[in-house]
Amino acid sequence: MDKLDIQEITNGYRERLRRLALFDPLYELDRKREQDQAKNIIDMKGFGLLTLLFFFEQKLMRQYKIGTNDLAGFLHKLSESSYQLEETDYERIARTIIQTFRPTTGRKRSFTFFNWETSQDETIEYSILKANNFDMKTNTQYYTLDEDGLELIFATKEFYSEFQLSINQLMLRKQLEKGEFKGALRQINEMRIDVESLEERIIKLKREIQRSIVSEETFERYKQLLEDINGRLIREDEEFKELRQFVKETRERLYSKDIHKKEKKTYDLILTITRELESVHYNHSRLLEQTFALKNTTLITAQESLYYTGIQAFNFDQDLVSHIISEPLPLEAMSGVLHPFFKVEENQMWSPLTLLAEQNITEEQEERAENRLLDMQDDADDPYRNELIKKYKDIMQYFLLAYESNRGSTLSEFIDYLKEYGDSTLYKQRYFYHFWLVLHQRSPIIKGKVDGDEGKTLLDDALALLGGRRLIVKEGKGIIKGNKRFSIQEMILRLEAEKS
Repeated sequence: MDKLDIQEITNGYRERLRRLALFDPLYELDRKREQDQAKNIIDMKGFGLLTLLFFFEQKLMRQYKIGTNDLAGFLHKLSESSYQLEETDYERIARTIIQTFRPTTGRKRSFTFFNWETSQDETIEYSILKANNFDMKTNTQYYTLDEDGLELIFATKEFYSEFQLSINQLMLRKQLEKGEFKGALRQINEMRIDVESLEERIIKLKREIQRSIVSEETFERYKQLLEDINGRLIREDEEFKELRQFVKETRERLYSKDIHKKEKKTYDLILTITRELESVHYNHSRLLEQTFALKNTTLITAQESLYYTGIQAFNFDQDLVSHIISEPLPLEAMSGVLHPFFKVEENQMWSPLTLLAEQNITEEQEERAENRLLDMQDDADDPYRNELIKKYKDIMQYFLLAYESNRGSTLSEFIDYLKEYGDSTLYKQRYFYHFWLVLHQRSPIIKGKVDGDEGKTLLDDALALLGGRRLIVKEGKGIIKGNKRFSIQEMILRLEAEKS
């Protein structure tokens, strides 16, 4: 008892009482003893809640001109089979409900209580419905839900306990954004309780799976349940990671502002939040591992036990032999009954290990393969190759112009020259890179020909432009990325006059 923090327990007492006060109009309606023409008691509290849902639905549909007559029509359509009432009765009930939610005095509803946090009497004001518009022609007042009315609707909506942790995660983020570090620490403690309750449920579910799977239907049901739990835990784990990153950034921001020196208590709180959040996230990660184990081991084991239980319960004489003898079956049906008990077909097959054995691979060739350029003598009329010869010649012409302008000492400089003054499409083509790769392999290029190749080649027209000079192509440093498709190593290009 000495360790209890009274201030921590009573913290937020006013807000909790305010949420309870929102239900007062519904209980006030419940105390109204309205009867229909058959003396049946009218469910006024239910009518009040349905009124809130009616206004909420109209708000979703962006219908803001809703008055007493519209509500009366809704209640009439809803309960005409349950109560015996006239239209005037529905109008009177609708007016009573609206006046309960929004008093005729025009003031907000109020609730007086003793605040144990401040030890003083306080009053809370809240508004369920508010006036939205007024039609002067028909003298009709329109209403819509106020913020407290929306909160009352959300308070009546059921949130499953499975989603409580996700809700707490969202609330923790909001508190951290507002700088409410003390409330955030309490929120983390509530998240710890949620994780512990989830762990108890998973342990209970594990025992239930081992005990309750007696058919394929129950197996599929538990399998789907585990997939749902696992999916939810994965989403929560992602949110935990984002929260950890958010807390880390908040701590670094506070440290950069020297909060750790100016407000040591605040900085200690954020350090405690970091430590506690890590602990809760670790426990939650263990839950994720347990669900994986449930899916991969416990569930499969339960299915296998179901299978072997069926095998053990199978009586060959009673379930098969007696069935065949007592009920003569046609030949086709007989083969279907006996087929599961036939021996599995066996075939002699080669071993995959033979792939690792030594293999002699021989190939007969009349001529030795040579590393040479394509010969053009046989396909001199091929339009594609003629076009390629022309493109190679264009590349060499541009290169000589670039070199004379001191823009061709490297391949990257030449590409820049093409971008500014030449054909900007050349360096984007595959043949451009093939051209320089071949020249690099055969460098130096002497007398405008590739040494060792006979006959007319693809490069003859291009290399003829060199005249009496020789071209030297060497590797440079770095990779040139001409475009998204092609890249090539940097090359150093040099033209020299032929030595006499």
